[in-house]
Amino acid sequence: MILIADSSALVALSVVDKLDVLEKLFGDVYVPRAVYDEVSKENKTESYKLKNYCKDRILDIQSSANFNITLGKGESEAIVLYTEQNADFLLCDDKKAKKFAQSFGLKVIGSLGILLKAKEAELINEIAPLIEILRGSRIFIDDKTYALVLGMAGEL
Repeated sequence: MILIADSSALVALSVVDKLDVLEKLFGDVYVPRAVYDEVSKENKTESYKLKNYCKDRILDIQSSANFNITLGKGESEAIVLYTEQNADFLLCDDKKAKKFAQSFGLKVIGSLGILLKAKEAELINEIAPLIEILRGSRIFIDDKTYALVLGMAGEL
C-alpha cells in the first residue's frame, strides 16, 4: 500500500512518537517536496525529527497541477502526488484539504485514524494517553472528537 502524507498529520504523529506505525500499517510512505520543506524548517514543531523521517521519502510531483488558490502548497502537492502514485491513502488533518481531496474520490485518513488503526493492529495499547499529549501541545482536538475517538477505541 502507498500512503502520501501531508505536514499537519505528520507533526501530530511525531509529537506522540508514532511515525513508525505508518510503515507498519501501509508499507510505503511518501511526501511531496513541499511537505518536506514545510516540516523541516528550523524552529518548527518537530522539525528535526520530521526532517530525518521524511528525507528518504520525498517524491517530486510530475504535474504542474496546483490548488494553491484553495489549499496550501504542501496539501496541493500531496493531492497531486496521491494521483500520480495511484496511492491508497492521503494522510491529512486539515479539514479543508480533507474535504477537497474527498470530493475527488481520494481516500483520506487523519492522525487520529492512524492511531485507531495502530490500536486495531495491536501496534499500540492505548490511544487516550496519546490524545492527551496532542491536546497538551498546539494541536487542537475538540471534546466531541476526543470522545468519539476514545469510544471507537473502546477506551471510554
